Amino acid sequence: MARYRGASCRLCRREKLKLFLKGERCYSDNCAFERRSYGPGQHGQARMRKVSDYAMQLREKQKVRRIYGVLEDQFRKYFKMADRSKGVTGENLLQLLERRLDNTIYRLGFANSRNQARQLVRHNHIRVNGVKVNIPSFLVSLNDEITVVEKSKKNTAIAESIESVARRGIPSWLTVDHPNFKGTVKTMPVREELTLPIQEQLIVELYSK
Repeated sequence: MARYRGASCRLCRREKLKLFLKGERCYSDNCAFERRSYGPGQHGQARMRKVSDYAMQLREKQKVRRIYGVLEDQFRKYFKMADRSKGVTGENLLQLLERRLDNTIYRLGFANSRNQARQLVRHNHIRVNGVKVNIPSFLVSLNDEITVVEKSKKNTAIAESIESVARRGIPSWLTVDHPNFKGTVKTMPVREELTLPIQEQLIVELYSK
């Protein structure tokens, strides 16, 4: 499957927002965004012209895609699912993205970033309700139990992630038992817990044209 292979910090600089794509590095003085918060490329520091409504909508969509590491076709599929569901389309979209297994692993603190969580899922380190799942886009459901397989509990990356998760906290829709490498989906994700400045209505307006 296609995946962005370029510099993660470049994406943060393009969106003019720290997206926390590189885990603990984003909290350190080594964060490239802290040193160069202007856009990438030779015109990154150029004076910005007036931004059109379409440009604002596009940038918002790109920002959310990059936060969750989703490509365009898949993101559009999530939007169609959200649009068909009951409730507010924008909030439904964010809930679907939050329910991805790679994001859930990251939220539980078993990985320092969504990219690292994606690798853990792909390499068969994760079980859902006792069954191995190696599809990062798998959508978790209410009362699903997510565990780390027995042989992976000594994995250094997972152990380090558990030690550092206190910095960002665990969302209330999940419960976690770190000593037993286990987490449970207690409720569905809620919009209020997404602390990054996301204006999902702009995405709805973009796709509704």
